[in-house]
Amino acid sequence: MDLAVVDLSRLQFALTALYHFLFVPLTLGLSFMLVIMESIYVMTRRPIWRTITRFWGTLFGINFVLGVATGITMEFQFGMNWSYYSHYVGDIFGAPLAIEGLMAFFLEATFVGLMFFGWDKLSRVGHLFVTFMVALGTNLSALWILIANGWMQNPVGSTFNPDTMRMEVSDFMAVLFNPVAQAKFVHTVSAGYVIAAVFVLGVSAFYMLKGRHVGFAKRSMTVAAAFGLAASLSVVVLGDESGYTLTDNQKMKLAALEAMWETEPAPAGLTAFGIPDMASRQTRFAVKIPYVLGLISTRSVNRPVEGILELVATAETRIEHGVLAYDALERIKADPTDVAARGDFEVNRNDLGYALLLKRFVADPRQATPEQVVQAAWSTVPNVPLMFWAFRIMAGIGFLMIGLFATAFVLCTLRKHDTRWFLWLAVLAIPLPWISTELGWILSEVGRQPWAVEGVLPTFLGGSSLSIAQLWSTIIGFTVLYGALAVVEVGLILRTIRKGPFAEQELFAGADTPTPVPAPTVA
Repeated sequence: MDLAVVDLSRLQFALTALYHFLFVPLTLGLSFMLVIMESIYVMTRRPIWRTITRFWGTLFGINFVLGVATGITMEFQFGMNWSYYSHYVGDIFGAPLAIEGLMAFFLEATFVGLMFFGWDKLSRVGHLFVTFMVALGTNLSALWILIANGWMQNPVGSTFNPDTMRMEVSDFMAVLFNPVAQAKFVHTVSAGYVIAAVFVLGVSAFYMLKGRHVGFAKRSMTVAAAFGLAASLSVVVLGDESGYTLTDNQKMKLAALEAMWETEPAPAGLTAFGIPDMASRQTRFAVKIPYVLGLISTRSVNRPVEGILELVATAETRIEHGVLAYDALERIKADPTDVAARGDFEVNRNDLGYALLLKRFVADPRQATPEQVVQAAWSTVPNVPLMFWAFRIMAGIGFLMIGLFATAFVLCTLRKHDTRWFLWLAVLAIPLPWISTELGWILSEVGRQPWAVEGVLPTFLGGSSLSIAQLWSTIIGFTVLYGALAVVEVGLILRTIRKGPFAEQELFAGADTPTPVPAPTVA
């Protein structure tokens, strides 16, 4: 496989994934905020809450459409750019995606039209049920997609079949209840709730600063403050749970985001600041907080946390065992009835993926030199500086969000919605949670490298037989198309915000107002 083709395929997927994830979290959060707002309308029967729900529902709809469009493009890429990956693990990876389409996407697609056009055709409770089903479908979509992604991070419930030369499902319930997938789901969804709350808070603050739609803005701010405070607290708590799952399932990712070259003895300390150096394999000017890493990653103060150097040594051992599995597999291919070869393969089958890392350096892993084994072992280390800083910026923004929403909650409780310094702060904070979630995806996906599926299939073996020209044409095409769609999306959102929540009522009021008849001219 041409590594330039692989790198361009990765670039294209990264661009589409990061672009797609600009819209998904806002959809996840706004859907349930609409349920809260409409529930207040159903309980109080006050028309203002119907207006509030419809306004934020319009912004939800604009965002929803582009999220769906970009998500479909991402799924096509598995067949177009990653055909061997799809062949090798498609039996497992494809199942959650198929269920997502059949269950979750059809659910939200069925009810989303009723939500937008059923206001005057359904009862209040009936329409609230429809809105809830849209929210449920949207979040179920995230669940199944993250189950698929979680399997790539921690490939449980599956086994390699030497007769078909593919990975197959051995325990679907293990895939479904994968601890990495479950931790990713709750953490990602909570981050989406924070984004939606910041969006509602910031737009409402903008109206307050302009002195427009003050009653609408105060009510929206109150809902956003309470919802956002709960969501931001849950993001930090559930992020801690994600860190705990790394200890058993993705030790190299944990060591890389901590820039922890040597094994950290108990009680393991968290590096608050440092400058990771890949060349010298050390972190300069490290400032550590005692006990914290041990509490997050091991839930104890008496267990060490393995460092990069020790994990690389472990990878070397696994590569050597993997070569034995690869040799046994070649013997099975030559003679499927070779019982001894099957026995040798069973002993070392769990390390087969590590032998495949050698294909980056030598055509036949059995011919690898000790130096190439060391190279392959070090290739399991992701980009440490990127991981280190991405995690700290992401976590820092998370704690800022807690402070923002705690302040908003206090001010709304005291009915001091018009505190101008805070209103400006709320408007300026709008981009921050998006930055944090994008960094979170970078951590998740870059931290898994060099694996497409952790310990099973290296990324450089998963691509399609494409030319560099073909990839550049699609990258440029997607960039131009998505750039145009982004302009349309932002333009529609800004236009809707500029018109305000009462635009429809004002339009009809203007139509009902009789045109004044000019007085007769007196000669």
